[in-house]
Amino acid sequence: MRFALFLSAVALLISGLSTGAKACMVSVRLHIEDVRHADVVVVGRITDYRLVLDPVARERSKADIARDPEFWKIFGDQTDFLSDYARFRIEVDEVLYGEAPDMLVATWDNSTFAEPDSLAPGPYVIALRNPQSGTPPLRGPSAVVGPAPEPGTLTLLQAPCARPFLFEADSEKAHLLRAELKRLHRP
Repeated sequence: MRFALFLSAVALLISGLSTGAKACMVSVRLHIEDVRHADVVVVGRITDYRLVLDPVARERSKADIARDPEFWKIFGDQTDFLSDYARFRIEVDEVLYGEAPDMLVATWDNSTFAEPDSLAPGPYVIALRNPQSGTPPLRGPSAVVGPAPEPGTLTLLQAPCARPFLFEADSEKAHLLRAELKRLHRP
């Protein structure tokens, strides 16, 4: 019975029901040159930030605990799921690379930890990618990379297990990103 419970727990973890904080065993250093994977880079302010919670994962977790109370000992009061993500609008002040309207919608499926409940409005330098484009390379020993939560919507650029490309507009990282864009896209 315990072995069956163990196998069930492993299956649940693999199926994406683990918390976002467990998505990466080790965080890796952000490589500013990964901005080459961006389709759009803007300076803008975030509005309408909200978490999109996966109701299917929550119902599955409840059903598993109801079916076998031993699951409670393993998963406890789990509130974050890998299939949760954030959706927000960006009021664009400046386009640094690519093409963007004055207002765009983006998603963020954080590969390192659960998404924050809120974000300050900014302004930020934000790099985005088309979900159909390639993901930046994995440089760490582990990661969970799932499908894009909204395939038709730009998503925040983030290499697996690294920090996202969302920097306060006047920060050192934002200045480094601007310099890297100039280096990459010289005429």
